[in-house]
Amino acid sequence: MSVSEIVIAPAGPADMNALAVALTALSSDLGDTHRATADDIARACLGPDPACHGLLARAGAEVAGAALVSPIFSTMQGAAGVYVSDLWVAEAFRRRKLGQSLLREAAMLGARRWRARFLKLAVYTDNARALNFYDRLGFRLAGRERACLLASPAFDTLIGDPG
Repeated sequence: MSVSEIVIAPAGPADMNALAVALTALSSDLGDTHRATADDIARACLGPDPACHGLLARAGAEVAGAALVSPIFSTMQGAAGVYVSDLWVAEAFRRRKLGQSLLREAAMLGARRWRARFLKLAVYTDNARALNFYDRLGFRLAGRERACLLASPAFDTLIGDPG
């Protein structure tokens, strides 16, 4: 099946299980811990003020790829952007430019929803295949930036008792 026969569309309420399965596969491929359930993903993607948006690539009934995207704003860029936190293509569909197609859809979604003018993502430094893929598309290291993460319990300590 060619990429032109694969349909990429926003993930809606009926797609949350498929999106969760795809994101679980990404975590497995990367050797990461995966904690997000379909319910967690639905809470983040659905509703009046979603924290993120899912995209699913389907070849017929089969999920061929997925992306999870969120809005960001950069004062350095002077514009809104799209942050791609997760990008996955099933092994059987790799090397067909489906990853590039998913990123294009993510960028177009951001341009429509938030007037995005750039796309940002993070990549593991030991993932040579992904680094080469992003390099071929024109991604460059973001200057002096270094990704930092404040997770629980330190996050909980920072916000204190929100109740």
